[in-house]
Amino acid sequence: MPRRKTVTVYTDGACSGNPGPGGWGAILRYGPHEKEISGGEAETTNNRMELTAAIRALEALTEPCTVELYTDSRYLADALEKGWVYKWRQNGWRKPDKKPALNVDLWERLLALLETHEVRLHWVRGHADNACNNRCDALAVAESRRFMK
Repeated sequence: MPRRKTVTVYTDGACSGNPGPGGWGAILRYGPHEKEISGGEAETTNNRMELTAAIRALEALTEPCTVELYTDSRYLADALEKGWVYKWRQNGWRKPDKKPALNVDLWERLLALLETHEVRLHWVRGHADNACNNRCDALAVAESRRFMK
């Protein structure tokens, strides 16, 4: 079996108001290659933009890869690392308090991508000294501003 390429991905989401206009940004790096992608929505939440950034970055990969994914989203990191999202899915997308889990459409897309790619998640402190995370934040904020009235 051929060895998978290792791609480093940084992601971030932003939202002005919650809900409100939002944006997401991602940086994908493979060897000397780097690609920035971003987008946004007129009415969304910060958590939706965080998930969308990760999804769109993984969807941009043209083959199964090993991915070092850096995020400042505790929602994304904890749901995956602590297994919450798998329990929500197992329980019909219900949380332990029996309330519906949020963003099920995005979680389903992300979980399907995690079956294709080997993803190692890394949490980074937002708005700190990580240049790539800060660049993703700038991309996300710029996208969110496109939807402001």
